[in-house]
Amino acid sequence: MPTIDALPGPCHLCGGSTGTRIEHAWVCTVCGWRYGDVPDSGLPLPRVDVVYYLRFDRRVKIGTSRRPRQRLASIRHDELLAFERGDRVVEHRRHLEFAALREGGEWFTLTSALDEHIATVRAAGEPWHLYARWFSEALQRNG
Repeated sequence: MPTIDALPGPCHLCGGSTGTRIEHAWVCTVCGWRYGDVPDSGLPLPRVDVVYYLRFDRRVKIGTSRRPRQRLASIRHDELLAFERGDRVVEHRRHLEFAALREGGEWFTLTSALDEHIATVRAAGEPWHLYARWFSEALQRNG
């Protein structure tokens, strides 16, 4: 079983600091990117859509973005609760699922039902780590 240890330096893709040694290479434990590899700057970046759950007071915004860092920076919120892999189709499904809780736009009242759903989504992992892994996987498929 591979052991987790400190990478020789930060991961070039996500900045992670720990990795596992697989054969003769280090692999980042956060995103799965092989340490030392640099994404090909000649290729377009892959599109990785996420549905995000943001808390502001006792309300939750359920939205989607393909550039979550930029998008979340533009929205006032107290906490990023979770990321779910998906595009507008998944976002629309969540809006329908929690329609009775809608306060307006993409904002919903944080109830136990919504909190349970978010906890289930969150169980997959820390949001930014998940995004880094999805991005790494997409880069590896495209490269």
